[in-house]
Amino acid sequence: MATEKVTVTIPEDLLEEIRAEATARGPSAHVTAALRARRDGDRLHEFVDALEEEHGPVGDEEHAAALRMLEEIDAEHERRRAEATPADRDA
Repeated sequence: MATEKVTVTIPEDLLEEIRAEATARGPSAHVTAALRARRDGDRLHEFVDALEEEHGPVGDEEHAAALRMLEEIDAEHERRRAEATPADRDA
């Protein structure tokens, strides 16, 4: 992947936190991950807006059902993580 060096202005306290938390790859990898997450979130919001324009907004019952499904998925992931052996986690 090609990269380009750019200059950005970041508040000092935030930069200190990023440097302290950054992985071995450094602050650039941390900032890149944050920018990708923001871009993906923006795209998801655009997609939801388009769906709502076409089909109408999600109702309260639909929203609650979706949240229940997500909770079930999260619980299943937690169960699988708890049951995984160290070798499974390394694979």
